[in-house]
Amino acid sequence: METYQIIILSIILLIIILRIKKNYSTRSINNYSADEVKQKLKNKERIIILDVRTEQERKSGAIKPSIHIPLHEISFKTDQLKKYQSREIICYCQSGSRSISAAIKLKKLGFNSSNMKGGYLTW
Repeated sequence: METYQIIILSIILLIIILRIKKNYSTRSINNYSADEVKQKLKNKERIIILDVRTEQERKSGAIKPSIHIPLHEISFKTDQLKKYQSREIICYCQSGSRSISAAIKLKKLGFNSSNMKGGYLTW
């Protein structure tokens, strides 16, 4: 095998491993529809809604009540969430992609985190 073929195969293998790892991580996360989250709020369940969108996106509207910590800031702002460690934290973003990443990060840090699939667009 040529060197370039080994490099290409290594990159493909790395991509496959990362995809499998992400799929495995997402299986442990609860995914709720917007209607299910609305029902939880209506039933006064002790949930925390976490908006992981950018500040600019949040200016266009947000779920009330929600806490705002953009995805890129979650790793160093978890201290703001420590008081909610015993409660379910439902993450949302604009379309549902970043929020699943946020929920996985929080789960790894010991939080009870979930995802709102479809994001704010489905609200």
